[in-house]
Amino acid sequence: MAAAILPAAAFAQQKPDPAGLDAVLHEMDVAATNFRNAQAEFEWDRYEKVIDEVDDVQKGTIYYRSAGKDLEMKADIKVAGPSPDQLKSEPKYVLFSGGKIRMYQPKPDQLTIWDLGKNSSEFESYLVLGFGGSGQDLSKSFEVTYLGQETVGGKDTGKLQLIPKSERVRNNFNKILIWIDMTRGISVQQQFFDPQGDYRLAKYSAIQVNEKKIPDEVFKLHTTGKTQINSPRG
Repeated sequence: MAAAILPAAAFAQQKPDPAGLDAVLHEMDVAATNFRNAQAEFEWDRYEKVIDEVDDVQKGTIYYRSAGKDLEMKADIKVAGPSPDQLKSEPKYVLFSGGKIRMYQPKPDQLTIWDLGKNSSEFESYLVLGFGGSGQDLSKSFEVTYLGQETVGGKDTGKLQLIPKSERVRNNFNKILIWIDMTRGISVQQQFFDPQGDYRLAKYSAIQVNEKKIPDEVFKLHTTGKTQINSPRG
């Protein structure tokens, strides 16, 4: 995984390619115009620079849908562990909707709610990154650089580097790489770098876009009458 990080100088030396960038953003604009919903299988790997290895892996199914002018996201995390070969059943559910992030953990029956308030649009820009968002919106939220073409999971993709314009977002992720499927205008892989040099690599497979209506039930959290609710501030 460590090899996936390239030196910052490599990005600085990348020659601008307006035509390549315009092509990727155009495909995203087309996809956004027609977007209703999507679902995919995911693997999220977190790399920690200090120990120079992946220290957390989560796998499951992710869902997106258009909700008026907004997008909703639900991640059903099914298994997790310190490495791909040390996974165990650890269900967790994360819902982004109505300007809030809700995370429900059946064990210990706990619901945590983060109200993003006026910062909702800033965080939405990367929470639903590459699924239903337009190229124009991407350019509003990030400084975008085209890094060329790559094949990812058998798909021809355009690779983009994103530098968040929002200082608040940069405090979480100061650089993001995304790989956009050039036939469907959606993301098949993402890499989020934090200021300390750690990163999260998100890989998506079995992607379905607008193939069928996703039931409303999917975008609900099934808490219990005894669920403990936490609402962190700040």
